[in-house]
Amino acid sequence: MGPMVRTEIYRLMQFCFRDVLEKNYGTEMADKMFYEAGLLAGKQFYQNAMQAAADFNDFIQSLQSVLAAKGIGILRIETADYEQGKYVMSLSEDLDCSGLPELDYEICVYDEGFIAGLLESFTGERFKVKEVDCWCTGDRTCRFVAEISRE
Repeated sequence: MGPMVRTEIYRLMQFCFRDVLEKNYGTEMADKMFYEAGLLAGKQFYQNAMQAAADFNDFIQSLQSVLAAKGIGILRIETADYEQGKYVMSLSEDLDCSGLPELDYEICVYDEGFIAGLLESFTGERFKVKEVDCWCTGDRTCRFVAEISRE
């Protein structure tokens, strides 16, 4: 069948995992597990799918290219405060939720971890990433705030 998987099949797997985790462990623990899985995936993605980058701009350009080429989403950096280690980025046409019906909460916890894993792998610093806007809350892009973790 090759490397292409239809979005609805990926989402079927993802949301079934989520439902089972929530049923057995509660929403808070399911969120924690999805974040940690995304973190691990981001680190592995960085090691196995990314090219070496000389600086943050090269890293972002390479990441944008790879995410688009693999059909994961369209990444855009909206603000970057290098001194404070704080970034606001959006991910449009993303694999996890673009096109889903509106809900009253953000759902991209896995993506939060994935972005944190990518940033940590490049910078060597731990990041905390939080989704602040989501397709499922009526926005037409998912927006994340990433900050160096001070914990």
